[in-house]
Amino acid sequence: MPTHEEVIQATRNWLEKAVIGLNLCPFAKAVYVKNQVRIVVSEAKHLDAFLEDLDREMLYLAEVDPEVTDTTLLIHPTLLADFLTFNDVVAIAEEAVDEHELTGILQVANFHPQFQFDGTELDDLGNFTNRSPYPTIHLIRESSIAKAAEAFPDASVIFERNIQVMNDLGLDACQALAKGEDIPARS
Repeated sequence: MPTHEEVIQATRNWLEKAVIGLNLCPFAKAVYVKNQVRIVVSEAKHLDAFLEDLDREMLYLAEVDPEVTDTTLLIHPTLLADFLTFNDVVAIAEEAVDEHELTGILQVANFHPQFQFDGTELDDLGNFTNRSPYPTIHLIRESSIAKAAEAFPDASVIFERNIQVMNDLGLDACQALAKGEDIPARS
């Protein structure tokens, strides 16, 4: 099992090289350079304990000043390795937003090493837009999304652009980036 430091470093590499480096999320750089991205590695031994970590992180993000923490990445390197199980947990996370009366305050996004959009093949390069080194639940402030939407009103353009970027990079580069590694030199 990787150490916390290894998980955090791989996640930072992925953020810097893929998410920010390729501008997959035009809004990520601003909060990242201001150190407003909280990266939490869960040590939960079972799903119930992970869901408690999730609850804790939701409540923390809802209460903390956005200038301190604007967004949170909750990662578990081993518990949620199966993508279908992970999707079930993402659905639970979305329900937890409602249960904590945080609808309109927080939103859930997700990244996974085996991320696959519905209706695509596993190695479809578009899936790499949401692939990360480890299973990650991203808790985002709705107010941050609203600000981003003002700056970029047509988010579908971002999605389409990102898929084109992945297709242009090719499979080897996409696989490396999803692991937080450097893009291999092309021959």
